[in-house]
Amino acid sequence: MSVAKTRPLLAKRSLVYFTLGHTYFSRRGSAQTFLQKTFGMAERTRGSEPPLSPQVVEEGAEEEEEELSGGEESDLRTPSGRGSLLTRRGITLRVLLKDGLVEPGDGVLSIHYLGKKFVGDLLNDGKIRWVETGQIFNSPSAWATHCKRLVNPAKKSGCGWASVRYRGQKLVQYKTSWLHKYQPSADMSLVSEGEDDEMGDEEEEEGKTAVPTDDKNRKNKPELHDISLVPRRGDRERIPVRYCTLGTRDAARDPHTLVELSAFSAINRFQPFNVAVSSNVLLLMDFHCHLTTSEVVGYLGGRWDTNTQLLTVLRAFPCRTRLADRDSASAVEEEICQNLFMRGLSLVGWYHSHPRGPALPSLQDIDSQMDHQLRLQGSSNGFQPCLGIICGPYYHGNQGVASTITPFWVVPPPEQRPNDYGIPVAVEVTYVQDNFLTSDVLNEMMLLVDFYRAAPDLVQFHQFWCPDTTMMDKIKGSLSGHAPKDQAYSQILEHVYNQLINTH
Repeated sequence: MSVAKTRPLLAKRSLVYFTLGHTYFSRRGSAQTFLQKTFGMAERTRGSEPPLSPQVVEEGAEEEEEELSGGEESDLRTPSGRGSLLTRRGITLRVLLKDGLVEPGDGVLSIHYLGKKFVGDLLNDGKIRWVETGQIFNSPSAWATHCKRLVNPAKKSGCGWASVRYRGQKLVQYKTSWLHKYQPSADMSLVSEGEDDEMGDEEEEEGKTAVPTDDKNRKNKPELHDISLVPRRGDRERIPVRYCTLGTRDAARDPHTLVELSAFSAINRFQPFNVAVSSNVLLLMDFHCHLTTSEVVGYLGGRWDTNTQLLTVLRAFPCRTRLADRDSASAVEEEICQNLFMRGLSLVGWYHSHPRGPALPSLQDIDSQMDHQLRLQGSSNGFQPCLGIICGPYYHGNQGVASTITPFWVVPPPEQRPNDYGIPVAVEVTYVQDNFLTSDVLNEMMLLVDFYRAAPDLVQFHQFWCPDTTMMDKIKGSLSGHAPKDQAYSQILEHVYNQLINTH
């Protein structure tokens, strides 16, 4: 996924971009800004629309550096001034900028925390602009606290000067250089007063975990890989492993290693949100995943109620594109984005298939899900869950003909083990039966049939799934588990099934 074009858009406004495929989805209140900011139209019309006022965030007040007036900053250099009683709060980014130890610039600041990287711009006034959302922070501590709480909500402080890096070096080192230059007799222990309290295992140093370049490029994608070599019957089966056996992140480990899900109770946590999923969502998603022996991906649209903490998934949006076809993927996702907006829905998650394997997340899925959760949590609207769903239609370990559908979420690893993988946990979901099969779902099913009609990996529905069940019998049986209350749906779907048979 190319992210090069997103930087000026993200830096300009306080937006949330959620990467699932090849483009970025944003959530805003107007159609114009929604479509422009999502698909790069704002790059061409940026001069015609005034930027919104950036949001200034002042979290981490318990560690906020004191902003000094010009006179006070000058006094820091004189033995008789405030510098004689210097503490870590006495030197600010504005001081370092004024004295030329650092320079303003785009993307010069960074934070590495529990496997996640945050990038910021250093502004002329010493404030920090987070590239991801365009939010403005008054100090390194405020920015670090905000970012770390996105990954770990239990985090109480950010330890900014020891966590934030300027061009790869910790800011605390620049503070030390300032003291050496202007107060050579100062007690160097005052420089890091309280700043190294949280260091050690918590921070993830750049380069500490060697990850091949190809793995890095794949990390932000929801398993957008060619799976034409998915194991067939008789091939070596992918055996899931328990999370506790993984240990520290290992670049040599197969990223397609499947991991068993844990329960929230097993890690001494409560599920932080409730989930309700429409039966039409399951029906369309299951239908999509049955059509091909290759992996498919799609999005989930719905609503998030902050008062009841309920995530309602109301619509599935299949991606009608081959996973390696980046050009058509952009157009497909633009259409999905428009459909989300026109229906008044938010992007609340994603789904993909494991055609012949267990419906369990791989290590790659875990990293992708963690990244997606982080992007939605970065919203200025506060916390919003991101639901991941895996559908396993043709795994012979399934019970009967029904696909296995697995909703999951990822809990960050413990702070004392920052190089561990995230913990995949099962999400308890309430399935809500729709009254009838809507016309837009039926239309989407027909579009999928047309798209895969000539595909070489289209499932041969006249063939047998097992000795007494054809592939067509299997898909019918699986979809019957997602039936609406109106029984007339079965007659409607027969037309779709006939179209599938006629594709061969």
